[in-house]
Amino acid sequence: MSGGVRASFVAALFIFASAPAWTQSLPPSFVTLRSVDPSIRQDMRYAGKDNFTGHPLPGYERGECILQRPAALALQRVQADLAPHNLALKVYDCYRPTRAVAAMARWAADSRSTPDTSRYYPRINKHSLFALGYISAHSAHSRGVAVDLTIMPLDALPRQAFDANAHYGACSGPAATREPDDSIDMGTSFDCFDTKSQTNAPDLTADQRTQRDILVRAMTRHGFKNYAREWWHFSYYAADPRQAYDFPVR
Repeated sequence: MSGGVRASFVAALFIFASAPAWTQSLPPSFVTLRSVDPSIRQDMRYAGKDNFTGHPLPGYERGECILQRPAALALQRVQADLAPHNLALKVYDCYRPTRAVAAMARWAADSRSTPDTSRYYPRINKHSLFALGYISAHSAHSRGVAVDLTIMPLDALPRQAFDANAHYGACSGPAATREPDDSIDMGTSFDCFDTKSQTNAPDLTADQRTQRDILVRAMTRHGFKNYAREWWHFSYYAADPRQAYDFPVR
């Protein structure tokens, strides 16, 4: 190999080795939602501090929605149905590594955990979250078939940045007092451990009830099933592999 060719080869090798790893190798049948429909907004809460633990969860090395391919394609169809109504989907969580599920369980059992995130469970004792079905030792998220999501206007203004030091109001309180979100008001924030989060909760305004109905109908039309305790949680059981995964989101 001549000196010039060798130098070019070494330079190319250096560039390749130092380039950022934008993608990761996924198990068969898994895809990034972005590769299927980049128009679906992603606000992946467990990759940062804006969640009920106040910390990024283990396994979330990047905020990226990953799903079983059939579930991602079904979301694409939901998005297409909503677009003519000036609405779009926004996902909060998709595939969840089992290590993150375990971390949620540890958080629920730890009375000394910080920071104080009681705004997510304003009327419930933290130790009751397991018994009431808000937190579980197993999750369909870890099988890549569950998604937490909402709807937002296509022309929504960017949300204010989340401030970890701010004192936001209860998740079940008025939208203006909760943590920032550019989605449509559904009566509670995402991951609100409260009876008001039940999909058919009675104490909603007419607009909040209408918006929840729009979301449920759109998702159900394309094969998703809602979890009655959480208006934001849907599972696509037609693609369920019945196998939990623990690969990290990179």
